[in-house]
Amino acid sequence: MSLIRTPDSLLLPCQCCSPPGCGQPRISGRIVGGVSIQHNGQHFCGGSLISAQWVASAAHCFQLSALVSSYHVNLGEYQLSNPSRCRISSPVSQIFVHPNYSSTWKSADIALLQLTEPVQYTNEILPICLPGPSHSFPDNHMCWVTGWGRIDSEVSLPPPKTLQEVQVQLIDTAACNALYNIDPAMNIGRDPVKPDMICASYAEGQRDSCQGDSGGPLACDHNGTWFLMGIVSWGEGCGQPNRPGVYVRMVAYGEWIWEHVGSGSQASTMGNCTSGTNDARPCFSSFMLLFTTLLISL
Repeated sequence: MSLIRTPDSLLLPCQCCSPPGCGQPRISGRIVGGVSIQHNGQHFCGGSLISAQWVASAAHCFQLSALVSSYHVNLGEYQLSNPSRCRISSPVSQIFVHPNYSSTWKSADIALLQLTEPVQYTNEILPICLPGPSHSFPDNHMCWVTGWGRIDSEVSLPPPKTLQEVQVQLIDTAACNALYNIDPAMNIGRDPVKPDMICASYAEGQRDSCQGDSGGPLACDHNGTWFLMGIVSWGEGCGQPNRPGVYVRMVAYGEWIWEHVGSGSQASTMGNCTSGTNDARPCFSSFMLLFTTLLISL
């Protein structure tokens, strides 16, 4: 992401708690966000904890032939080089890539990871909401993207590898395709943004997700409750003009998610979202991220 951020408050003790309702932070100045997915001990993709035992991420993160045991999910993470004492590192038991995923067309770019055991909620590990099938935010609604990816196309996040966040606005699919149709890249073609995708960024570029942020959350606030509206999927470069970031549209895959997450015993323990938003799905969880001062690197 093209930004640098610094913390503005102290963390509370790592006390256990029951979730207050999805998407509702317990620590002042924080928003719900994502997790760090680690392969052989190294961060390589983001994700969002959508129940106490399930993580949503991007399918393209799991195209290599690798043992499931080589993956861990770190929750409550803030600085990768300086692990918090509140961090939880959970092994992964299963990975489900959507059967319609296409690396060519970038469609159905969603995967679910099942953790070996349900995680326990703390002040840093709390739920985020999934939107219902008919729920949507208006165009130009401001949302947040978070992750530990590159801060520019050729610049890795420097130590201590502090969690980054950037505010972006939602862009209508037709408007997003119109931007991508300006001098379209041959490997992308015209009208590359499909109905199961959602765009967020700015026509002028500069603020965007980047490599290493894949699979992480596009989180949108509705009356103080945070919803996982998208998953970082693809883009042309990072922060380039006329090339918004493209995300998995979560409402397009609610039923597929529910088939997996709702089929186990964990589903019976998830409360209903109480945000006042119509059509909200049962609550899912993610760890909290610090809302801080942003210094945008232009």
